[in-house]
Amino acid sequence: MTSNNAPPLQTEASEAVFIARQPIFTAKQSVWGYELLFRSSATAQTARVTDDDLATSQVIADGFTLARPGLKGGQRALINFPERLLLDQTPMALPPDICVVEVLETVAPSPHVLEALRQIKDEGYTIAMDDYAGEEGLEPLLELADILKVDVLALDADRARLEAALSRVQGFGLRLLAEKVEDEETFRLCADLGFELFQGFFFSRPEIIPGRKVPAGAAAKLSLLSELSDPNFDPERIAKIINTDPALSYRLFRYVNSARFGLRSRVESVTHAVNLIGRRPLARWLQAVILADLNPSSRAAEVSFLSLQRARFMEELAPDLGVTPQTAFTLGLFSLLDALLRIPMEKILETLPLERELVLVLTDQSVDTLHSMLEMARGYENADVDRIKEHCARLGLDQTRADAACVKAMEWVQDVLGTADT
Repeated sequence: MTSNNAPPLQTEASEAVFIARQPIFTAKQSVWGYELLFRSSATAQTARVTDDDLATSQVIADGFTLARPGLKGGQRALINFPERLLLDQTPMALPPDICVVEVLETVAPSPHVLEALRQIKDEGYTIAMDDYAGEEGLEPLLELADILKVDVLALDADRARLEAALSRVQGFGLRLLAEKVEDEETFRLCADLGFELFQGFFFSRPEIIPGRKVPAGAAAKLSLLSELSDPNFDPERIAKIINTDPALSYRLFRYVNSARFGLRSRVESVTHAVNLIGRRPLARWLQAVILADLNPSSRAAEVSFLSLQRARFMEELAPDLGVTPQTAFTLGLFSLLDALLRIPMEKILETLPLERELVLVLTDQSVDTLHSMLEMARGYENADVDRIKEHCARLGLDQTRADAACVKAMEWVQDVLGTADT
């Protein structure tokens, strides 16, 4: 695992690398793997290689190392490979049991490309074809591919158009992956058509259930989350709450007794552990655990990961922007509660005594600094360079600073959730 004290990953242009990871789910909505999406502000300044080549090279050199600790046993990582890197056999720099070689839609089935793919496949790699939307003339690539990524959005999520596109690939024995699945309805349609894997924003967008209320147990946890966001919370009260939950007490002991604290003696009590950790680290760890417990599903775990990454990213940048770190962290932490609980944000906020400023941002009624910070966080999650640049400019923030904050946030979440889940 990357050390928390390690400097941000750097490119040749001395700019920070950042990686967005998009989960890929099975039909049962467990996480099968992730597509790793690379972006860097260094890309625009490079003249020696194409943007695609630079992007993939740096995923391999830096990004894969950053993202790998977040992969659990058996999960796969899809990485885009442009033509030149396929011809150079670059995928072989990564482990074949983890890396899935994703062939970009811009790669033509030339004899050289097909031969390179045969050699890569012979080494045990899984081959995925990207952005299929029913095009003809791809048969040579289809014969080598194991996974076909179908661009559902390009086909308007229309059953007839999807059926027509799939009819062209029958007989190739391909595993179907629906990409750009935007909502629950599209997910169900694709599952009905025989897709086994799914990728898109549907996991982070709420499926609102009319009349649904915040359950009593969740309401208590939300209240505790809100209390922990106050920098003046009472550690003794928190220790008493932890003492009433054996599982939470056990996880706290595991966390404190881990190597990261370098303790010479073992922790004997919850109060002792709380005092050793310190107020702010305790609040952050406990918020991560509570958020992860609000919904135990695999899909919800991804929402929790994004929420915590947003929170830590925004907290990291807060001093640069004149924002209170606790306020920035709380906003990121609560920004996906509607997707996590599948309840309208307005209903959730009725149970939380949050500052009006946060309520306005969470209900899209504000375009202030906090709103831009949240939008920038969303940009990093989707490797949306235009959105990142727009909000860095709006905030007067150096993008390399934001890139480094993104790296630190991912490292922190993987570290905290790695312990929280034990």
